[in-house]
Amino acid sequence: MSKVMIQIAGIRTIQDALAAVESGMDIIGLLVGQKHNSDDFISKEVAREIKLHLPESVKTTLITHVENATQIIDAARFIDVDYIQLHSSINEIEVEKIHNALPDKKLIRVIHILGDKILTDVSKIKYVDFYFTDSINLKTDQVGGTGLEHDYNVDKKLVATLDKPLFIAGGLTPENVGDVVKKCKPYGVDVNTSCRGQDGFRDRHKMEAFVQSAKG
Repeated sequence: MSKVMIQIAGIRTIQDALAAVESGMDIIGLLVGQKHNSDDFISKEVAREIKLHLPESVKTTLITHVENATQIIDAARFIDVDYIQLHSSINEIEVEKIHNALPDKKLIRVIHILGDKILTDVSKIKYVDFYFTDSINLKTDQVGGTGLEHDYNVDKKLVATLDKPLFIAGGLTPENVGDVVKKCKPYGVDVNTSCRGQDGFRDRHKMEAFVQSAKG
């Protein structure tokens, strides 16, 4: 089995979080602090309650659009996450504040991709432990959770050239994730929309299929 790490983003309930863990997900992504279009954001109080019900072996990520360091630091401490995923064009001065205040929290920085174009100036990113590619939909103001694929050849090149490990997201499904992992060899992958059921919550069978495809 592959050692690739799998994060599932947009978890909103304890039930879905536990089902994700039982399906083999390694990291639970909790969306707190919304600025762009998304149905997956929850309060920091709900996020903390989910965190408290998870096994200690399962990691958690605060995924946020917020660009204010004080708010991000407060939420990360309150929820007690392992990773902070900055899903915005946050000023590097603010990131430095987070880095200094929470040296034990790993920072994940997003690289937005539209088709085969990188929209993020990676050279301006200073504080980072992991990179995270994701598709963006400018028409719907979605900076994540779009369900849209992009050119994964871009990810392959980034894996080979970046100085830190990379997570791949954007349009990954149980049907294509195995090929993407084999082709790009990332540190990890992230899934959201393709593992939802018709009710908008998580589908256990889809999650299990995604894990099997990614790791197998």
